[in-house]
Amino acid sequence: MFLRKISAVLAALVILASASEAEAQVYNNGLIDKTIALIGNESILLSQIEEQVQLMLANGVAPTEDKKMRCQVLEQTLQQKLFLNQAKLDSLTINSDMVEMQLQERVDNILYRLGGEKQVEEYFRKPLFRLKEDWRAIFGEQSLIQQEQRQIVSEVPNLTPSEVRRFYKKVDKDTLPIISTEYKMRHIVLYPDKEDAVMDVKEKLLEFRQRVINGERFSSLCALYSDDKESAIRGGELGMAPGTMFWASFSDAAISLKEGQISQIVETPDGYHLIQMIEKNGDMFNVRHLLLKPKYSYENRQKCINRLDSIRTAILSDSLTFDKAALMYSQDPKSYLNGGVMVDENTGSTYFEKDMLKPSDYAVLKDMKIGDISAPFESQDNEGHGQIIFKIIKLEEIVPSHTADIDRDFVVVQNFAQNLKQQEAIKKFISEKQKTTFIRIDEMFRDCQFEMDGWVKTAEEKK
Repeated sequence: MFLRKISAVLAALVILASASEAEAQVYNNGLIDKTIALIGNESILLSQIEEQVQLMLANGVAPTEDKKMRCQVLEQTLQQKLFLNQAKLDSLTINSDMVEMQLQERVDNILYRLGGEKQVEEYFRKPLFRLKEDWRAIFGEQSLIQQEQRQIVSEVPNLTPSEVRRFYKKVDKDTLPIISTEYKMRHIVLYPDKEDAVMDVKEKLLEFRQRVINGERFSSLCALYSDDKESAIRGGELGMAPGTMFWASFSDAAISLKEGQISQIVETPDGYHLIQMIEKNGDMFNVRHLLLKPKYSYENRQKCINRLDSIRTAILSDSLTFDKAALMYSQDPKSYLNGGVMVDENTGSTYFEKDMLKPSDYAVLKDMKIGDISAPFESQDNEGHGQIIFKIIKLEEIVPSHTADIDRDFVVVQNFAQNLKQQEAIKKFISEKQKTTFIRIDEMFRDCQFEMDGWVKTAEEKK
């Protein structure tokens, strides 16, 4: 969560600088600002388009040809204004809590990407408090726009099973989603004893802390011993960033430090840290950290492997079924009650596409046949903390890659068809509002190749 890619940030800044210079030359032509579109009672300024382009680039969006990118932003803005006008007519209200959360997320992200408040203000040529005001207004409008869109979509009736089947008969099958090869598996999981490994990590960190107190350079220890290899090459330095970019326990410990001070041991889901404060600036700080992750001894690992090997031997000799062994021995709380059947937590499906599998699991699975039970191997748990586990897998079924099928993938087809209907409803709304809304676009954008017709009106349409 706290890994920083300095080279990527520097590359982004180069893009931003060159883009900003090009904008000033090509589009401003000496103008401070200009209204480039009128839609209903709303105006769209050139500065709004430029700021949105800058924001997209700052967030890592790959730049396209200058005019094309601005035309795309303009069309998106025109569409949003139509939804906004209708939201106001429908007396919808802004979700203030969501707006503040989105605002804080944007500010934190931009501060990190550009390197701090001063750099942000120089890049956008506005003080940060003005940017916050502008962005708060934008997010407020987006809140109304999203509510209006949801209202339009909610009026689209859900497709019945018979309607989905009629859709499937008529649709061009080449347009349907492609389902990657899927695997259905059972597993039995054992966790190695963590207590001794954690104690060893804490003892090492206490030793390192004392060495720093005695005069050794913390950055040198980070470079030599930290398990965060990306920051280790910079002496453990993470770079100036908002506290919200880190785990709460890490941020709380860091912000309480004075410059040069070393923290006590801090535990996060990534492992155990020592933190040294380098610099604080408002809500942002730059620290060094030395990360150690618990490392299990050969004896500890071998204990799990031997236990799983014994369980596997019992299953292969037919003295125990795999599902009963999972119930008796597996330490995975989410699967042992259903015979070890693995379930994708994102979809609830018992089928996993290749990209959903951990690399260690797929490396074993790819050479197995249906019914095979793997030898014990090392993997990681599903809690997102990189906790080492040991497991055996039984391959139950392989479904080859295929175009979504109505019988096997009914829900996928249903969602696809429903989504198309919702998109049609949105396009219909835009098209109808274009006809009844005053729209005028400045000459500098009238040659844009918009995705939808109807933005640039003919003389006859204006009457």
